[in-house]
Amino acid sequence: MATQPGPLTQWPWQKLGNMKYLLLAPWLAHSTHSFMVRKPGERATLGLLIFAVLLLRLLLAQLWITVSRLKTANSKHRIVDKSLEFEQVDRESNWDDQIILTALLFYMANMLIPGLPQSPLWDPKGVLIVIALHAGPVEFLYYWFHRALHHHYLYSRYHSHHHASIVTQPITSVIHPFAEELVYFLLFSIPFVALVSTGTASLAAGFGYLIYIDFMNYMGHCNFEMVPKWLFNAFPPLKFHSLHHTKFRTNYSLYMPIYDYIYGTMDESSEELYEKSMIKKEEIVDVVHLTHLTTLQSVFHSRIGFASLASKPYSNKCHLWILFPFSCALAFVASIFGTTLTVERNKLKKLHMETWLVPRFTFQVGIPNCISFWIGKETINDMIENSILEADKRGAKVISLGLLNQEDELNGYGKLYVKRNPMLKAKIVDGTSLATAVLLNHIPKETESVLLAGRVSKLALSLCLALSHKGIEIWLCGNGTGEKEMKKAREGIHFIPMSQFPLQMTREDCFYHCTPAMLAPKAYENLHVCENWLPRRAMSAWRVAGIVHALEGWNTHECGDMVNDVDRVWRAALAHGFLPFNVTSPAS
Repeated sequence: MATQPGPLTQWPWQKLGNMKYLLLAPWLAHSTHSFMVRKPGERATLGLLIFAVLLLRLLLAQLWITVSRLKTANSKHRIVDKSLEFEQVDRESNWDDQIILTALLFYMANMLIPGLPQSPLWDPKGVLIVIALHAGPVEFLYYWFHRALHHHYLYSRYHSHHHASIVTQPITSVIHPFAEELVYFLLFSIPFVALVSTGTASLAAGFGYLIYIDFMNYMGHCNFEMVPKWLFNAFPPLKFHSLHHTKFRTNYSLYMPIYDYIYGTMDESSEELYEKSMIKKEEIVDVVHLTHLTTLQSVFHSRIGFASLASKPYSNKCHLWILFPFSCALAFVASIFGTTLTVERNKLKKLHMETWLVPRFTFQVGIPNCISFWIGKETINDMIENSILEADKRGAKVISLGLLNQEDELNGYGKLYVKRNPMLKAKIVDGTSLATAVLLNHIPKETESVLLAGRVSKLALSLCLALSHKGIEIWLCGNGTGEKEMKKAREGIHFIPMSQFPLQMTREDCFYHCTPAMLAPKAYENLHVCENWLPRRAMSAWRVAGIVHALEGWNTHECGDMVNDVDRVWRAALAHGFLPFNVTSPAS
């Protein structure tokens, strides 16, 4: 929202949420009906193509989001190196509004303008008209309108909403109040009006112009430089727009900065910033957290998936099953060609951290190689080990193993990698000590008895040892605790998971705790995605353990049979700003 919202700031369908797509249903139904009832020679495809292009634009936007987040996580060519937060993700969650608006206006034009539905696929005259009008009046008018938006009156009421995002993403380019977006549409409609007026309208010119605008918008806000040096040298006016979000009074042009040169608003540091962004910086990483995918839907909830889903705790979404074939195809391709990806980059104090994603799903971890060579556990072990060696080569001090990447049956809580690589400089941490400490602090002092259920694990044994010193009804549930076991519990029992995966809520008369986790300190930067099913800014104890290990400079592994002093690890975590966290909820 702008600092002082003006008239027509909110979008008309803002309160509809995702139901806003139903606004297109009548138009799509009308176009389909018209196509079906008319004779073959009288049919017009424009109405149907409007919806197809809408889907294409949504897909291209998502591809830009994914590519941009992958590139900025690797950090080699970032333009603005600042932190992205949840507040910006929420503010930019309506990036598809302008695509819906364009589709609605196209549908209206399709019904009201005679002859438009019968436009040919290609007309070279129309394409030339679009190019000439965009390079001329559209760019010129946009430049002066954009400068006007930076006047304090319009800026505070409208354009400040867009500039609240210092670290730009591709979708930042289309985050504007409704009134501002209407003016942009009027500017970009100049070539469309000319096409209709001259009778040179074609599908290629109309839809091609839309895709061109999207491409240039997303490229200018993706926060990494993708224009090669030879092209920049050949066409010096080419430049990136991201700098405009840190220096507001320069670089007003849209895609052709000729007017910035003419009117003296080209920032002098643009070329210098370009040169810096093109230099491959030496990657600094102190802590690497190795995680993996969980369910088939989890790829859409990851940082490189849907931004709005990634910023919320994971939960199964019924509408995502539409993408089930794509999920299966992605799982198959990743199983054959997949390599570990850097998906997140964070900073705490002077510590640089990265999260690397092993492209394997939970259901694939226990598959032996004799059943599937591509996804067998030996293959997964090799992938994890190669990632550990790569992190060690890059100078990482600590490598923490998340989820099933530390499974006992897979690698003995990481002991396998230490045994195979005795010269390893990086320390492998499975996080058992801190997870034990978190669980101990979840148990109320008045508790008289504790029942350990499920499969025996390293964490369960560590808990038993810790509890035996306290002499202290709570169920601590490990993997394998199912509905059958939970039915035996008395009413009001608290089920506390001692695994990295949440329990299935089957008892309405009992309470379920979240998996062991802590809240990240306020100084923890660039945290804008939820870690699996945990709420915002909550991190699994296993991930926190690796960070604390590095902050303390402990020079030992914590994996296999090794467990650090539980109280010492807990005190260290609190000393570095991590806070106790637990969510208790009844099953519903």
